[in-house]
Amino acid sequence: MRPSKPEGPCAIEAPPGSVHASRREASAAGGPQPPAADQPAPPDQARADRRGLRAVDADVSAAVHGHLDRLLAERTAQATALDPVFARDLAARVARFTLEGGKRTRAQFLWWALRACGGTAGDVGAALRIGAALELIQTCALIHDDVMDGSRLRRGRPAVHADVESQYAGYVSTAQRERFGESAAILAGDLALAWADDILADTDLLPGRGERVRALWSAMRMEMVAGQYLDIQGQTTSSRSLAHAIRAACLKSALYSVERPLALGAALADADDTTTAALCSAGRCVGIAFQLRDDLHDVFGAGQGGKPSGGDIRSGKPTYLVAVAQARAQARDDRRALDVLRDSLGRPGLSKNGLARVQEVLVSTGARATTEAKISKLAAQGMRHLESATLDPAGRDRLRALLWSAAGTPSAPAPVTAGPHPSPTPAPSLLVAAEGIRR
Repeated sequence: MRPSKPEGPCAIEAPPGSVHASRREASAAGGPQPPAADQPAPPDQARADRRGLRAVDADVSAAVHGHLDRLLAERTAQATALDPVFARDLAARVARFTLEGGKRTRAQFLWWALRACGGTAGDVGAALRIGAALELIQTCALIHDDVMDGSRLRRGRPAVHADVESQYAGYVSTAQRERFGESAAILAGDLALAWADDILADTDLLPGRGERVRALWSAMRMEMVAGQYLDIQGQTTSSRSLAHAIRAACLKSALYSVERPLALGAALADADDTTTAALCSAGRCVGIAFQLRDDLHDVFGAGQGGKPSGGDIRSGKPTYLVAVAQARAQARDDRRALDVLRDSLGRPGLSKNGLARVQEVLVSTGARATTEAKISKLAAQGMRHLESATLDPAGRDRLRALLWSAAGTPSAPAPVTAGPHPSPTPAPSLLVAAEGIRR
């Protein structure tokens, strides 16, 4: 599982000779330095290697959190030396926001892909560092998302821009304070992104993997921004296109939240092209299912991140759920449903009764049932791609459970083995994925 030229939709070919030969983080993460490639590991070291890997296996979130704690302590100390006010208002907030929330899901995808692809103790340090960097990318995305959405709550607490506003209450007018809070939050998100890039840049990687990992990282950042832009562009233009909704979901969530972390883990383990392609295909299917489930939960659940339900309806986000309802209502010439959607979408002050009317339309048009069915179909497709790959059994089982959980499936079914496995090459393109969901 170690070809010289990785190929496939998520693999990036590294030019010969581009290396960062290092293992400096392995011992800090609980794993010893691996031997040179031409020397077999002594029995005692092999046992220590397994213990180091199992220590992270036991609680990936805690291992990543511990790494984050150390990295962020270093960076907040640097910020304090630079300027105490900057450190207090921005650096400390970024560190606190990152450490206090999240399930480290992206880092878990990276870790279990690494383990499923046969990663060794020598990969532990790099995996934890890149997992920590993924968490900071998520911090950037969430802080900026709250500013763009005008959301004042995140994880049941004030969003960063709202928190900065309250800190400076009484200093300036309300309008000035709101503008200042938003500006500070944009800078806080930028700081999180800069820290994430710094961590990746300072991560030593085994020979032949550095270019591959950095190219994946670069692609992921651009995809995340593109997806977020399509999201707000769809809000502004009141887009109700199914293709637009799926494209935004794929870029904003499927690639960034699932597929790219899996690809990064595979790259760190130097997985072959066939295995990488299968993981990417599984990640894309499940990632789109994750976003569709997230859209359902926003409307029919208790809200997200401490926010009231219906945030996507009030902001007019171009979700697949709403696009299906719009298309179904138009096909049936259901004027009542169309009127409800027209009068409700993009209304920040929509009441609970107004949201209830939208919920009824989403049910009566069949949009909710259609979305649920697509989630199940995508999750099953993702599992078939996963089962098509040759993976380490323990890592594969944990990865399977994590993928089912991301898709919102309450319990992981048995491995999908019926029927022929899909070809692991290539992962579906954005437009092909959109067509598949419309079917």
